[in-house]
Amino acid sequence: MADDNLPNLPNQKDLEKEIADYLSRKYGGQVKIVSTGFFPHPEKKGEKKQKISAKKSSAFHFDLKPEELAAYLDEYVIRQDDAKAILATKICTHFNRIRHETEKPRSQATGRIKSNVLLIGPTGVGKTYMIKLIARHIGVPFVKGDATKFSETGYVGGDVEDLVRDLVREADGDIERAQYGIIYVDEIDKIASSPFRIGADVSRTGVQRALLKPMEETEVEMKVSHDPISQLEAMEHYRATGKREKRVINTRNILFIMSGAFAGLEKTVKRRVQQQSIGFEKSITSNREDGRLLKQVKAEDLIEFGFESEFVGRLPVVAVLDELGEDDLYQILINPNSPVVVAKKQDFAAYGIHLQFEEEALRLIAAKAVRERTGARGLVSVMEHILLYFEKTLPSSKVRYLVISPVMVENPLQQLQQLLTDEGMQESQRIRYHEFMAHEFTRIASFIREKQENLLRAENVTPSEERLELLAQHCQTQIVDPRDACKEFIALVRQIRASAKLVSEEYGMRIRFADQAIDLLVASESWSQTGVVERCEVIFESFAYGLKLIQQRNDVKDILITARGVENPDLFINDLVAEIFRL
Repeated sequence: MADDNLPNLPNQKDLEKEIADYLSRKYGGQVKIVSTGFFPHPEKKGEKKQKISAKKSSAFHFDLKPEELAAYLDEYVIRQDDAKAILATKICTHFNRIRHETEKPRSQATGRIKSNVLLIGPTGVGKTYMIKLIARHIGVPFVKGDATKFSETGYVGGDVEDLVRDLVREADGDIERAQYGIIYVDEIDKIASSPFRIGADVSRTGVQRALLKPMEETEVEMKVSHDPISQLEAMEHYRATGKREKRVINTRNILFIMSGAFAGLEKTVKRRVQQQSIGFEKSITSNREDGRLLKQVKAEDLIEFGFESEFVGRLPVVAVLDELGEDDLYQILINPNSPVVVAKKQDFAAYGIHLQFEEEALRLIAAKAVRERTGARGLVSVMEHILLYFEKTLPSSKVRYLVISPVMVENPLQQLQQLLTDEGMQESQRIRYHEFMAHEFTRIASFIREKQENLLRAENVTPSEERLELLAQHCQTQIVDPRDACKEFIALVRQIRASAKLVSEEYGMRIRFADQAIDLLVASESWSQTGVVERCEVIFESFAYGLKLIQQRNDVKDILITARGVENPDLFINDLVAEIFRL
């Protein structure tokens, strides 16, 4: 019960002003008060606490087919055909089913089983790389976590539900979008319980149990006591609205993908296979590779390895990745999308140095990397070891061309010293650089023709030889992968066509650019969106008077702007008017 004798308390603004005035008088302008904003506005009578599970937004859209996603992965990932097929199929089915249920709510089944995926394979075979590529391509929120950093809820350590909250933050706070995300948990084999441990194992079995509900379906509250950010967000919302909003995210449609190396699992599989084959074959699988053994993995092997049966049951899809050999690593290096080679070219390009590799040098790098026994990660360490001193020294020299040869791979320091002092070698590097650029140019153009033709045709962009050369040249000069170059080109084509459409509507006739004109526009404006728009404006300003004259002829309904119209708009429109009116 309130005391009537107490004086009226000031409101928040008056209180802040009084404190600010006091601090200003005592300390001058050096100390200021910052509003916390934690005081709520008065809550209206009859208002209730609101529980919000998702924002109202547009329906979920997804129409990608498994073969399309597999083809995309083929552009970047070497080998792993089985894993790519499994991932492409199950991920597309998962999201297409969500779309179908969103469009037809009555089709939702209460007993739906989510196709969570378990990836098994040694380090450096592309597990994380594939998942990141998929998430980027299909455009869903994606978070990655390390299983060893989490503990069962209620114990010291990260809460597994934090992954779900991170998904919302990755979606910029859009809960509905986050509900269609992907959570990737690496090092999952590290939380398999040890057969020699007695009692509860917080960091192993406990984490498995904590993951059970999120992997199936549960609601995760965004506000938690150990997260100051969520607490501040809740207080700010309460201050602004006077309502206590309970924000939760449902994990029904979140796809969980787990991965791990599973060292020693092949022994469990081998033991089971041999026991089943007693009396039929002698020393079966005695000479089989570990990778082939893992292809035969079953749920019972994972349970014996140390996983709870309920946990294994929530991972119905298992994909085993192959260990990469020397030729596989070489194929990674010569792939135009190779992140290893592209990254080093970009590193040197930051200093104005042009970098190329001889094919034999790349083969030698692959041979060295395979001895590291860390898969594709070995390529990075070998490449860094070879190029480190070049990267350190050349930016301070006058050398601007570097072609890595097999000799440089074997003796980098010796070759570096010779390059710095031998002007003949420097000139030779420049000549050889352009030779290898020409060879690489042909390889990139062929790659675009083979892998990106469907992408271009889907946007009504003809993949002519001239256009393929333009794309390949852009890939080389800007050091971007072919798909990104094609997407950039498609965006520019859309802009050019949009500009022509506006003018077409203004004059009541169809005005369009020929393919050669589009290519010339893109090249002459250095692939700049702003430059292309401004150039189109200049062209159509030059056309304005001529188009008004042509507009008078009712029989002229289609105007094709050729490359000449881009090069010399005034001359082009004058000749066109003269031809139409036969002046």
